[in-house]
Amino acid sequence: MLAQLRQQAILERIRRTGGARVAELVRDLGVSDMTIRRDLEVLAERGLIEKVHGGATIAGAGSTEEPGFAAKSARQQAEKEAIARRAARLVRPGSSVALSAGTTTWTVARHLADVPELTVVTNSLKVADVFHRGGRPDQTVVLVGGVRTPSDALVGPVAVAAVRSMNVDVLLLGVHGMSVRAGFTTPNLLEAETDRELVGSAQRLVVLADHTKWDTIGISTIARLDQAHAVVSDTGLPAQAREELSEHVGELLLADPSGAGEREDQAR
Repeated sequence: MLAQLRQQAILERIRRTGGARVAELVRDLGVSDMTIRRDLEVLAERGLIEKVHGGATIAGAGSTEEPGFAAKSARQQAEKEAIARRAARLVRPGSSVALSAGTTTWTVARHLADVPELTVVTNSLKVADVFHRGGRPDQTVVLVGGVRTPSDALVGPVAVAAVRSMNVDVLLLGVHGMSVRAGFTTPNLLEAETDRELVGSAQRLVVLADHTKWDTIGISTIARLDQAHAVVSDTGLPAQAREELSEHVGELLLADPSGAGEREDQAR
């Protein structure tokens, strides 16, 4: 395939799904890793895409732009893994836990797959699949229905009605962005409605958000900062963000992607 045709195919795929991984493009297009990376460099120089670790996403995301699951899973992988390890420690065996959709909650699910006697409520196809593949007979998984979003969330009236009947011990909530003014936000209006029901169903709200989510604002607010009992982020979070979050949330937990240790900032 000519380079121009290959680059057009790559661009169309990223526009359709929100992003793509280098490894997937290598496999599907049958060319080398170096060739794909050169193609991505060309497209990035033209301002058509943004290169991220392990792949690329659509350039210039706005408050209503929602990347696909593949695009988001290529971002901040080390940070998400560290956050997931820390968040998993907050879930007790035998408890009920809700997990919203997202790549960070999907990462947490993999750490929770061996926790005994969990009851899991989720609107994420990806999260439900993790527990399904784990196959523990002592775990109960409730997957709500609804309309599927680009990030593989199930949303809409069916999802809202199902979540409204639930009561769980803790919600692990992934978000698109967080700020003092807008709180925790998402670019999808229907997903925001479903997530708000998840917040209302939980005795304890734990928000999972890496440092890049600070001062990123989606079009719809899920919850105020002061509604969070805890926020689990990473040590890349700027000092000002740490101070402002600590003033508003119940507890700020910072995970170290390097694995050198963890720091916990108690809210004042």
